[in-house]
Amino acid sequence: MARERWLDVGWFLLVVATSSFAAFTAGQRLGATFDEPAHIDAGLKCWRSGSYKPLMRWGAMPLPIDVQTLPIYLWERYRGEPFEPYLQMHELIPVARAASLPFWWLLLFYGSRWGRLLGGPWAGRLACGFLATDPNLLGHAALATTDLCLTATVLMATFHFFTNRESGWWWRVFVPGLLYGVALTAKASALPYVPLLGLVFGIYHLIQTGQWTGGRDWRKATARLRWDLVTMMAIGFVYLFAYCGCDWATEPSFIAWAHSLPEGPNRDAMVTISERLCIFTNGGEGLVQQIKHNMRGHDGTFVAGELHPKAVWYYYPVALSIKLADPTLLLLLAVLVIRPRALLTPAGWAVLVLLIFSLNTRVQIGVRLVFPLVAFLHLALAVAVCRASDNGRFFETPLNVLRVFAMLCVVGCAVECATVWPDGVRFTNQLWGSTDRGHERLADSNYDWGQGLPELAEWQREHADRPLFVWYYGGDPAVLKSPFVHLPVHLMPQPGVGEVKQQVGNGYFAVSLTLLSACPDRRPEVVAVIDWLKGRTPVAHTGTFFIYDLREAP
Repeated sequence: MARERWLDVGWFLLVVATSSFAAFTAGQRLGATFDEPAHIDAGLKCWRSGSYKPLMRWGAMPLPIDVQTLPIYLWERYRGEPFEPYLQMHELIPVARAASLPFWWLLLFYGSRWGRLLGGPWAGRLACGFLATDPNLLGHAALATTDLCLTATVLMATFHFFTNRESGWWWRVFVPGLLYGVALTAKASALPYVPLLGLVFGIYHLIQTGQWTGGRDWRKATARLRWDLVTMMAIGFVYLFAYCGCDWATEPSFIAWAHSLPEGPNRDAMVTISERLCIFTNGGEGLVQQIKHNMRGHDGTFVAGELHPKAVWYYYPVALSIKLADPTLLLLLAVLVIRPRALLTPAGWAVLVLLIFSLNTRVQIGVRLVFPLVAFLHLALAVAVCRASDNGRFFETPLNVLRVFAMLCVVGCAVECATVWPDGVRFTNQLWGSTDRGHERLADSNYDWGQGLPELAEWQREHADRPLFVWYYGGDPAVLKSPFVHLPVHLMPQPGVGEVKQQVGNGYFAVSLTLLSACPDRRPEVVAVIDWLKGRTPVAHTGTFFIYDLREAP
């Protein structure tokens, strides 16, 4: 037992150290993504004012942003002078990214615990290895965003819910309820994820323990489970509202809406309520904003090389087939062929339920939004590979060949991470043409999320004889500084090919790949410029930009 424990600890520390080093060093080389500058700016405002209003109006939950901006705020207090985030982003963003690494460690820790719980020691080790070498997860570990925090807290909350099904009320309901609240403060997506997975795991537990054998007794068999879930959600909401606090003020948008109603008694009542209801800001605002966002969708969907005006049901299954590492897909195929029943574990059922749930998700801007599904897929594979063992020894079972293959898959995933480092956001598997062609398949946070300005600046230093005009997709304020000349075509009063050529003159014109594939502005004149650029051959390219010479352009 002592040897097993040392092996577990040694493996976990090795994985954490190597993956954290890769993430930390990558974070120093990447530019700011679309969300990071706004989150850092809002996070500092929240620390200074004590109000979460800047975050709640976006539907952004505060926990990860609090953690990422706390060192910056303390640094600011120490120096005695406030930062100007958009002017000093190059100094602040490495600090915020380093501060988000504890969420990465939490994800690996609970991934190991889940694997060990369902499949024994080797399943825990494999699960940790799979999670740490997933190019998408590791790529986002280098960023100061919210998706890994959500994934880690979802794994944490559901682990304690599942393991305490036979415990007393405090461990069975209260602790998972608090952890559900923690997940809600990470991201609003936890709102359906944790209860849905809790229902799946609770039913699995009832079936495995013989408390429910199917048939018409489901109401009686699931009565306590259903009550536990409702109570857990109530505790989570209390935690969320307590964490987010309240400014005890009215909501201007609510007042404006009330005044816009038709004349009559209903309008008078709503105006009175809106002007006297001093319960804002609160955590419910963030949840409502995210629900509204999911209902209306986003600015179109780009998947498998096609741009759709509205969300499509198959986005996430196709996007996952593009973004998952080749060894992961090979191992999944091998398990499905050799021993598919080994996937019928809580982790396997979680993958199936989350995949079905994703078909109705209308915000389709990256697989990062289904990272809990990706994490449980790795857990399901690790458990399936190790499930045949009766004695807990990894290589002394009938399926030792499959298990050796699983270990080789971990190595293969690590190699794929190394080949795409430092920009794991762009990773695209070989099945769909490799990372170099990933922009033809997906866009936005799947590929070009605005992180490529430092690489473009390096290219400009080598071609400094001519100015570099940039049509940029992202939030990095560095685009407004030398050596770039910002040229946002979609903000021109009359965008057109002639206007672009006139503005660029004898300079180079760099265009973000997301704008070429899935520009949110679909006005005919903007689309005409994009189509014209697509018909030209770029003179150079970086990871997220095509660079054009328009001097001889017809």
